[in-house]
Amino acid sequence: MYTFYAFINRMKLIQRWSLMRSTVKEDLMQHSATVAIFGQALGIIRNTVFNGSVDVDKIAALALYHDTAEVVSGDLPTPVKYYNDSMKGAYSEIESAINKRLIDSLPAELKVVYAPYIEPDKDSLEYKLMKIADKLSAYVKCAEEKTLGNKEFDNAYNRLQNVLNASREEFPELGYFLDNFMDGFSNSLDIL
Repeated sequence: MYTFYAFINRMKLIQRWSLMRSTVKEDLMQHSATVAIFGQALGIIRNTVFNGSVDVDKIAALALYHDTAEVVSGDLPTPVKYYNDSMKGAYSEIESAINKRLIDSLPAELKVVYAPYIEPDKDSLEYKLMKIADKLSAYVKCAEEKTLGNKEFDNAYNRLQNVLNASREEFPELGYFLDNFMDGFSNSLDIL
């Protein structure tokens, strides 16, 4: 019996922002889909507006699987995960062990296909754009919560805004996205 897809299906059970009072709940599967959409968008913008040549579908696929270890570990809050180098290293080891277990839950002929998504090349531009999309997804979540009057997300919003603004030069497609699309996330359906 192979269990990979059963593990992946459990992403919908992992709640994000567990230490925060959220107005709108978000699960890991929703988050991964959002990161895939934003990541693919950043790749499309890079290729179309900035004459890049990234694999936009690879970015989306990386995003779908970027947090799969959390189906076993749960969503460890950022302040805990990155508390210090020791904690960061320990969590990285745990995540790596879980990812190996996930890959091992596939038949041999599929392992070779999924392994680059579960344990990606972190130096690739596609991976880096996916990680920016991951931060962008969190930023959008914080912006939506703030729009709903939830002050619980103010610090996370400010921290992520600083991180994203500092990334604009390296990733001009991020600046393009923020300048052209970000305001829409604070509008109601009637305004959109």
